Amino acid sequence: MSSRRDRDYLQDIYGAIERIQRYVGDLSREQFEQDEKTQDAVIRNLEVIGEAAKHVSALTRRDNPTIPWRDLAGVRDKLIHQYFGVNFAIVWKIVREELPPLLPQLAEILKMMM
Repeated sequence: MSSRRDRDYLQDIYGAIERIQRYVGDLSREQFEQDEKTQDAVIRNLEVIGEAAKHVSALTRRDNPTIPWRDLAGVRDKLIHQYFGVNFAIVWKIVREELPPLLPQLAEILKMMM
């Protein structure tokens, strides 16, 4: 039995999103698609997000329905199973459009868990 709690998993997700944002910084999509190190770093952190999302309790997921828990977990599975065929246009959309709005929501959830 793991001693990790929802707060730990949420912090993992939050930290991974912050790292992704730091890694891509002000890169354009074209620059990202040419930068293998950044691609690898982003993919690794998307995997962390997905794995952590799978471990968040049903209660926390139910209490926070605006977080797309299933989608977060699903990204990890798609990346693991299709690593050699990663669609970087989709990764870019996730990185630029879908992850940033989650940071304030996760910060609020974490604040309530203190």
